[in-house]
Amino acid sequence: MGKNKLKKFAEMETLECVYQYPFAELKASGACPLRGLWGRDVFHNDRPITLELGCGKGEYAVGMGRTYPDRNFIGIDIKGARMWTGARQVADNGMDNVAFLRTSIHLLPEFFSPGEVSEIWITFPDPQMKKVNKRLTGTHFLKIYSRVLAPDGVIHLKTDSPFLYTYTLEMIRHNGLELIAATDDLYASPLAEVVPPITTYYEEQWLSRGIPSKYIAWRLPSTPEGVDSLSEPDVEIEPDTYRSFGRGTLQGF
Repeated sequence: MGKNKLKKFAEMETLECVYQYPFAELKASGACPLRGLWGRDVFHNDRPITLELGCGKGEYAVGMGRTYPDRNFIGIDIKGARMWTGARQVADNGMDNVAFLRTSIHLLPEFFSPGEVSEIWITFPDPQMKKVNKRLTGTHFLKIYSRVLAPDGVIHLKTDSPFLYTYTLEMIRHNGLELIAATDDLYASPLAEVVPPITTYYEEQWLSRGIPSKYIAWRLPSTPEGVDSLSEPDVEIEPDTYRSFGRGTLQGF
């Protein structure tokens, strides 16, 4: 491991906006001590909490915190060295409505109580074209989200991937979920006036290559029975013609 990474990991331990709980500690205690108490003990208010999943450098969480000072935001990722960038910005700017949590998305129910989260943002994830159970908009993860989201909570997806966009719409249609909004070209649609005006470094790369940002917002079923019945759509979807997560070049470029 490089010295720079070691330095970042060491600094992460000192930043007040960063929360890290080793799995062994969670296993011993049964749950994070902040579970159900993020508003009171971290943000010191009862404002809505939004999660950014797979936050990377935390650009979206920080941007949302600046845009909406009356809401609370938590960026979540398993990789601390990347998260350090956003955490450093929060510390340097004295932001009190943005925090970062280093953990696996699978463990969300260990960190948040039912209904504690108002919204979830999934920004430019790996589309996982070969592994449906790893897709962050797949039913495997939707059932996890349902254990922390408020009954009227909204899930937002921004993606460069035509595959993930199509798959997510098919998943919503197949399960009869409430579709709030969808567009395969966000900045050429009226939704650009509604969706937060935040672009990440990677999103700028896609846009500069002529790949439009796609956006979907939807809600989960309102009953446990509805969540339990979620299933995968039986459809064939054309794969992306470029490396979405590896950030490779477009075919023909």
